[in-house]
Amino acid sequence: MSVFSSPVQTAEIVTRLRAAGCVFAEDEAELLVSTASTPEALAAMVARRVAGVPLEHVLGWAEFCGLRVVVEPGVFVPRPRTEFLVRRAVALACAAGGSPVVLDLCCGTGAMGAALIAGLGGTGGDGAEGSGAGEGGARGGGVGRNGAGEGGIGGDGAQGGRAELHAADLDPVAVRCARRNLPGAHVYEGDLFEPLPSSLRGRVGLLIVSPPYVPSGSIGLLPSEARLHEPLMALDGGGDGLDVARRVIAEAPQWLAPGGHLLIETSERQAEATAAAVAGAGLRARAERSEELDATAVIGTRS
Repeated sequence: MSVFSSPVQTAEIVTRLRAAGCVFAEDEAELLVSTASTPEALAAMVARRVAGVPLEHVLGWAEFCGLRVVVEPGVFVPRPRTEFLVRRAVALACAAGGSPVVLDLCCGTGAMGAALIAGLGGTGGDGAEGSGAGEGGARGGGVGRNGAGEGGIGGDGAQGGRAELHAADLDPVAVRCARRNLPGAHVYEGDLFEPLPSSLRGRVGLLIVSPPYVPSGSIGLLPSEARLHEPLMALDGGGDGLDVARRVIAEAPQWLAPGGHLLIETSERQAEATAAAVAGAGLRARAERSEELDATAVIGTRS
C-alpha cells in the first residue's frame, strides 16, 4: 500500500470503482494506489477509471506474459488470450532452433514481439529503430518484468537465442508505443507489409499477427471501454471480420522462409474460414485452441 493512502482511503476507492461497474474493484484499487506517484495523481487516476477509461490506459501499462508493457492512451490494450499465440510461437521457434527472423504485423503496443523475445531469452535485433527503454511500468520507457515473471512463456532450449525482430502498424500512436517497448527492434509505420524492407522477403521464420477480427456489424456490441477508448482500426475486421487477415495471408508466403510459420489470432467461429484461406495461399494449415484462455490461433507453415 502506498504511504499516502490509508486503508480507509483505499476502501473508499474500492467503493467508487465498484459503483462504476468495475468487477475487480479491490484488485484495481491496489494497482492504482501502488502506481500513483502522488495523492493528486491517485485522485486523477481514480477519476479516469470511474469515467470508464481502460485500467491499462490509466496505469500506463498492461501485464502480458509476465511483462509490464507500456500502454499509451488510445492504443489497443493487449488481451490475455493473445498469450496463447505467443506461447505457440515460442514453442515453434524452440523446436526449429537457430536465430529466427520474427515479423509482428498489426503490432499495436509491441506486446507480442516483446513477449516472444523474452520467451526466447534473447534480444530483438541490432538496435535499428527503437528508442531507449527504462525500468518498465508506467514511469519507465519500455518493457519491464512483472515481479518474478509469473505467467511468462519461456521454454527449455530458448535461452541464449537471438531473434531479429521487425514490427509494423498503421497507427502512428501504436508505432510510438511499440518503439518504447521494443528498443532493439525495427519498428515501421505503415500498412501491413508495405513499409517493410524487401530484404525480408523469404527470410521470416515466424510471422505473428493479431489482426482486427470483429465483424463490422458487431462493433456496437463491444464493451464501451473498447468502443470509446481503443482505435477502431484495431477492432473492425470488416464484414465477416477477416478482411485484414485475408490480406496478411495472401502475402505471407512471399515473406516466409522455407519451413517458416504464420501464426494468426482469430475467433473459434472464424477459425475454419481462416484456415481455409491459409491453405488456399499454399501453406499447411491447422487451427489450435486454448479453452483456458478462450483463444484460437491458425498456424500456416511454408513447405
